[in-house]
Amino acid sequence: MNVQPLFIRCSDLTQLDAVAQQLLQLGGSVPVWLLHGDMGAGKTTLIKQLCERLGVRGTVQSPTFSIVNEYDAGKNGLIYHFDFYRIKNESEAYDLGADEYLDSGAYCFIEWPEKIESLWPETYFSVTIQSERDGSRSIRAMIEAGSLTGMNDVN
Repeated sequence: MNVQPLFIRCSDLTQLDAVAQQLLQLGGSVPVWLLHGDMGAGKTTLIKQLCERLGVRGTVQSPTFSIVNEYDAGKNGLIYHFDFYRIKNESEAYDLGADEYLDSGAYCFIEWPEKIESLWPETYFSVTIQSERDGSRSIRAMIEAGSLTGMNDVN
């Protein structure tokens, strides 16, 4: 099954709540989400919206220094939010037990996933956020599952 990726364009970060809803509808069955994008693209802001939609009532913030934050999403269980920007190599992620988190079945939202590429599960939801010159964001999302790719075009 090969389906085209989902493409969304939003005029500013305030629209990320609607984007989060669309992404959860399409990739909500996949627990591991890899969020790609430059610094300031909106990865953490999108994760805040995803967590809110999943039932997190507390503060959601980037785990830049702690590497991982855990959130309680009530009936949706625990959510793990990773920011691997500061790690130097994958062995640091192993030392944190990242592989166990990723195998837990809980939602894992990962910023800077390219730093832990060997830990990626076979199936994951890839979300790339690109900042445009006019301040808008282009978002590309796709389920990656071996040879399976699943998403529909949306504009």
